[in-house]
Amino acid sequence: MQNNEEMEYELTFLAAHLPDLDPDIEPEEIIDVYFPEDASVHPKLRVRKAGEVYQITKKVPSDTSDASAHIETSIRITEAEFTSLTRHNARYVRKQRYNTIIDGRVAEVDVFQDNLAGLVVIDFEFPSQEELRRFEKPDCCLADVTQEDFIAGGLLAGKSYEDIRHNLEVFKWELSR
Repeated sequence: MQNNEEMEYELTFLAAHLPDLDPDIEPEEIIDVYFPEDASVHPKLRVRKAGEVYQITKKVPSDTSDASAHIETSIRITEAEFTSLTRHNARYVRKQRYNTIIDGRVAEVDVFQDNLAGLVVIDFEFPSQEELRRFEKPDCCLADVTQEDFIAGGLLAGKSYEDIRHNLEVFKWELSR
């Protein structure tokens, strides 16, 4: 097993529409299970299944006033460990992730499933804070929700569209079902 700690700079957008996706590329199913299960706490620890890769990740903001920069530490685990750790936890999200290029930049298009079906967000990662600040959002992105707590995976976990409807309406966005 290997620990991997890195600084991550990212922006998250509600999708205005699905960008053009290569029909030959299959999405990767991701299941994120968050700890602690207490819904009043913004969890920093998740156990993830991404395709056939399993890991535990702790994601902590490097500055509590800016959700675009995190220190992320990951440890690979086995499928049996994933199953054992997540067996009784209902605080999860499941999504299909499309890794694609939008306006020349690598992007992750997350299409949520189950109770959040239809919710689509687009993440862009950057090598530095300077490059993040220079970024201009593409047409497929409606609103920058990076600083919005409600869209953070750990706070979305276990919720439904109805739970976040009022948050989405602020951005004049409607879930496409």
